[in-house]
Amino acid sequence: MPGLVHIVDDDASFRKAIGRLLRQHGYAVAEYETGDRFLEMVGEGIEPGCILLDVQLPGLSGTELQRRLGEIGSPFPIVFLTGYGDFPTTVRAVKAGAEDFLTKPVSRLALLESIGRAMERQKTEFARAGRLNDARALLDTLTPRERQVFEFVVRGRMNKQTAHALGITERTIKAHRGRIFDKLHAKTIADLVSLAERLGILSDDAEKARAGNVPTQR
Repeated sequence: MPGLVHIVDDDASFRKAIGRLLRQHGYAVAEYETGDRFLEMVGEGIEPGCILLDVQLPGLSGTELQRRLGEIGSPFPIVFLTGYGDFPTTVRAVKAGAEDFLTKPVSRLALLESIGRAMERQKTEFARAGRLNDARALLDTLTPRERQVFEFVVRGRMNKQTAHALGITERTIKAHRGRIFDKLHAKTIADLVSLAERLGILSDDAEKARAGNVPTQR
C-alpha cells in the first residue's frame, strides 16, 4: 500500500530522518521547508499523497495550510506531527479533517500506522470518486426525456403513471426504459436505483422531505 508522503517541516534534520524511515518502508517522499512552498507546488500540480505536516512553520502555519487546502478541495489526507501540540489546536485540526495529530517524539509504529490509515482512506476516497464520475458519465448519455423517465423509474412510478405525468404513451415509456437500461448498463430496477443513490438523486428527495418540501406525486 505504500505511496507518496509529502513532508512539510522547517527542520531539515527531521525531514531527513523521517524521509529515511519512510523510504525504508517503501514510501516515496517529497520534502518542503514551508507550507507556502507546498501550496505553490499544489498549484502547479503534484502527485497526490499523504501530508506529514508540522504546525509551526515560517510563513503559512500548518493549520492555515490545512484550511487553504480545504478551500481548494485538496484530496490529500493530513497527519500532523508537531512538537507544539495543544488540545484546542488538535481539536480544530481533527474537526477540519486531519487524519491524525501526533506529538514529537513519536514512535515509529505510531507514525507508520497513522500514515497507513491516511493512505488507505485516500485510496477509498479516490475509488469512490472514480465510481461517482463513472456514474455521472453514464447519466450524461441520456437524452433530456430519458432522464425524466429515469427519475420516475427510480422513484418507483409505474409506466402508466409516468406516461400520464409526461403526456406520452405507455409504449413510448417502454421504449425509453429499454434505452435507459442499455445506456446505463443496468439489468434490473435495483441497478438503476443504486446508480441514483450514488449520484444523490434520491437523497435529494429525503432532504426535501425533511424540510417539509415534498414534491407532489403525479
